[in-house]
Amino acid sequence: MVLKWRNAELVRACMYTDHLISMEEHRAWFAKAKADPASVHLICEEHGVAIGVVNFVQIDRKNSKAFWGYYLDVEKARRGRGSIMEYLALDYAFDTLRLRKLCGELFAFNEHVLKLHKKFGFREEGCFRSHVLKNGRYEDVVSIAIFDEEWALNREGLMKACFRDRTT
Repeated sequence: MVLKWRNAELVRACMYTDHLISMEEHRAWFAKAKADPASVHLICEEHGVAIGVVNFVQIDRKNSKAFWGYYLDVEKARRGRGSIMEYLALDYAFDTLRLRKLCGELFAFNEHVLKLHKKFGFREEGCFRSHVLKNGRYEDVVSIAIFDEEWALNREGLMKACFRDRTT
């Protein structure tokens, strides 16, 4: 299931790893992820149906920070599900993992997701210019982060926005 999500064209278009991932490569990634004490990988479900995965990596307990990312099952994800997953991921990062800072990176061309992250309180911390070769050209990568106190200020308002009654 996760391999199918990772190999979806829309997901690969926004990931550093953009080739089709073989089952062997996926199993090696999964074994490494499972054994890594500095990572947490979670499946997000809606009404018992898996709709995406959230990854927390490079968890640094000394400095209370980590990197994260997520992606949705593009076939099952409905409008607003990215926001719900982001809300739940931030809640997990700050309430369960007790992080002080959550960091991420995304391609500068992924403007829709950058806008979403900013809605949740992330701020741009920098830009790695011409950082990753993608489709024959080097793309810029934006570095973002949010602190626990920033999340605490926005959490309640975002909860109301994310979990309002949705009929679609």
